[in-house]
This record gives sequence, C-alpha cells and structure tokens, in this order.
Amino acid sequence: MQSFWAAYFILTGMKKLFFLLFLIPIFFFSQKKEVLRYFISEDSLVGVKNQKGEIIIPAEFRIYSSTSLKNGEKIKENIIYIEGRKINEADEKNASGYMYDRKGNFLYQPFIYDNGADYFVEGVRRFVKNGKVGFADQNGKIVIEAKHDFVSSFNYGYAAFCNGCDWEKIDDEHSRMAGGIWGVMNYKGEIAQPVSNPSEKDVEVDGKYYPYVFQYNQKEKEILQFFEKYEPLLFDLHALPFVDVFLEKEKKLFFEIIERPKENFPYYRINTYNWEKRNLDNELGFLVSEDRKKIYKMNYDEEKEPFNKWLKEDIRIMLKYQEEHPDHPNKLEIK
Repeated sequence: MQSFWAAYFILTGMKKLFFLLFLIPIFFFSQKKEVLRYFISEDSLVGVKNQKGEIIIPAEFRIYSSTSLKNGEKIKENIIYIEGRKINEADEKNASGYMYDRKGNFLYQPFIYDNGADYFVEGVRRFVKNGKVGFADQNGKIVIEAKHDFVSSFNYGYAAFCNGCDWEKIDDEHSRMAGGIWGVMNYKGEIAQPVSNPSEKDVEVDGKYYPYVFQYNQKEKEILQFFEKYEPLLFDLHALPFVDVFLEKEKKLFFEIIERPKENFPYYRINTYNWEKRNLDNELGFLVSEDRKKIYKMNYDEEKEPFNKWLKEDIRIMLKYQEEHPDHPNKLEIK
C-alpha cells in the first residue's frame, strides 16, 4: 500500500510539473506588451493603432516638433506620450502634449519643461489640469492632485509651490515664477513646516530647513550601505576634475531611495545628493534589482550599465585625465 501511494504522489507531482511547464510560455506570452504604433492620417494628424490595425487613440493630434514621429513608429514606453496639440480643443496653459495608457485611456497633460514634457525627478513628473500643477508617477498614476498655480520639481523629498504667482520674463530666452504666496510640500503633497534646530540630514529650501523625510526597512538600509561604502571613490570620480580645493564639509554624498519596485519597474532607484542635498541623479543615479543581485549605473538617456563595469571604466578615464593634467591639485586615490 505504501508503495502504491508513493507511486501515486510521484506521478501526480510529475503531472503538475508538466502542466506548469506547459503554462510557462502561455503566461510569458500573456505578460508581453501588445505592439502599438503611431500612425499619421492623410491630413497629417497623429494617432495610435495596435498590431491588428485597430485604432487605440484617434488621429487628432497635430505635431509641430522638428523631430516629429514617423508613420508606423513603435511605442516602447509603458505609457504613451503624444506631443503637440489636440485639434478642436483649447490649449491647457503650461502643458505639453498628452499622456495615455496603452489601452488608449487619457491620463494627464504633462507640465511643459525645456520645450517638452517635464522630466521625471525623484520618480514623479509634473502635470497640469485646469491651470493647476500636480504630480504623476511613471505608470501614469496621479500621486499628488493638481491644486497649486506652480510647483517646482522635487529635491530631497520636498518641492516649493506658489499660488497667485505667474511667469516673469528675465531675458529673451528665460522666465521665472514670481509673486504670489509660496510654501513647501513633502512627497505626500502635504504642506511642510520648517524646523528651528536642523540636523545634518535636514534639507534647506529657500533659506529654511525641513525635516528628513526618508524611511527605510532593514533590506533598504543594506542597499544604501553598499553605496555608502563607495562614497569617497564616487565623490572623487564625480568632483575632482572640476574644483581645485574642497572644504571638508563639501566632501560628502547622500544616498536615498526615491523609487521602489512596482508594476513595470522592478527596481529600487537610488539618487545621489551633494553636501547641500542637491540632486546629482544625472551624474550618479543607480538602480538595484528587487532581489539585490543586479546593480546598475543610469546614464543620461536612462540606459542601464552594470555598476562594476561602469566603475572600472570611470576609474580608467580619471587616471588618464590625471596623466594628461599632472599639475591638477586633486589626485584619485584608490584604496
């Protein structure tokens, strides 16, 4: 009898295994993104179709950019950005284009920055609705409702906002926001209050200090400890060629997790900040896989490069620079 049940469980287990193996390609295929492409109508309007040729987003957008889309161009992103203006619709002030999900549902209009859609900073970008500014994440989810006339990008967990303010021209190419009543919000969209006795971790915004907002579990602390171990070397690689003399307080970097794994983004995103808590993510931004086995350096175009490969190459470049500039006062010391 025992041998019968043993054989039964073995055969049953094998059937379950084969069934699961059979499901793997089906599951994998079901998780793949449907192919979507931009299309251009006869009257030069832009829309989106799926791989069957079905219209997902009607062609009702006029694109004026010199780098306009090509007919049939594949959409790679998780959410769809259509630049330009929508015909028969009034322009939204301070907005640039439209964002949609991959099913064709409208999400929001990005805030205009640098003649295009606002960049993602600390995991969110600004959007505009009825003249007010809020924030959305990289999956298109609204994380802070649009309720202020203007909001800056986030830095170290805080953003400055104003109401009753407007753009003031500085010169032919630049403007700034002026007037109105100003305040500071945290990453939850709550109005933040300054502290009277700031610590080293607190951040200065417009002459006042605001409390440290980041919180971590043990796993996340260990991720940050990896980068803190490299702090002196990363500082040298980032700063040595550009400044002759550093004060001791300036030889400091702060590492913070500003995004955690979520749908379409299986990574921890780590930003680096200088001694003044100013964001250095364009120069020293990193990704860590959810299982912590893969670490990447992020390049300007959001391309990932393995951390060790990048570090080795950056050290090589720095040492070559020192050979070519023997009189430069700063030297890279590798311990």
